[in-house]
Amino acid sequence: MLHGCAGAPEEGAPIAGIDRIDWSAPWLAPYAERGMRWRDRAGADPSGYLRMLAREAAQAGHVTGAGRPLSFIEQAELPPGVAYEAHIAQTGSVPTRRNLHDFFNALVWFAHPRVKATLNARQANAIDRSGVGGTRGAERDFLTLFDENAVLFVCADPSLSAALTGFEWRRLFIDERAAWGERCEVRVFGHALLEKLIEPYKACTGHAWIVAAPPEYFAWTTERRDDWLDRAVAASLAEEELDTRRYAPLPVLGVPGFWPANADPLFYDDAQVFRSGRRRSR
Repeated sequence: MLHGCAGAPEEGAPIAGIDRIDWSAPWLAPYAERGMRWRDRAGADPSGYLRMLAREAAQAGHVTGAGRPLSFIEQAELPPGVAYEAHIAQTGSVPTRRNLHDFFNALVWFAHPRVKATLNARQANAIDRSGVGGTRGAERDFLTLFDENAVLFVCADPSLSAALTGFEWRRLFIDERAAWGERCEVRVFGHALLEKLIEPYKACTGHAWIVAAPPEYFAWTTERRDDWLDRAVAASLAEEELDTRRYAPLPVLGVPGFWPANADPLFYDDAQVFRSGRRRSR
């Protein structure tokens, strides 16, 4: 993936559009504390924003898939013709623009460091094998979709996972509404999807990756759940076959608690959003 910088704010400029973020949105809960702190620091000292990210990454001990210490640099420092993912793997430095897309990308690096490192390692390995080329190929298509648009459907009840893959929206969102927070949950991972959700719309849909969780997961502390999820998803991406057919579409605003209007069961009668589909198995 080659990242351009056309139209990017100048070095030292504030992050464009950051005041549009509503940090009370439920899908931003895993990111809100850090995101608001970064917003305030970036506003007070725009030129020090990337140094702050690098310092916090060093303090947390975050590394890339190649074991390089994670850092963040200006987009202009990415050498011409060098693939974005390859550069991160080789140097540990993430080229970063002053926009919402890259702001959310940095937030996800901190919230899910092992997952992001695994995605980067597989992308870089694929580039090493085949080059950038005119098309990404199946593996890199999967990885790019995950990075940009994935939601993690964390579930301790296989019947609910089956409802998702079987497009059984009424069962998943209405009949089993009490299961949300007790047997299943959704984490928005993709940074492009987080950016889209700045202005939520009903048809906004993520690529759901199902994560089978132990029943006790939902009784754990937030910190323990976060750590387990990061490790489990990273392991699955490192070890399993990556096929875009394994994704399940999930309209994000249908998640109970994510959008006030979905308290009305009629919300789910919109067949243009909650579409029927062919049943399939993972």
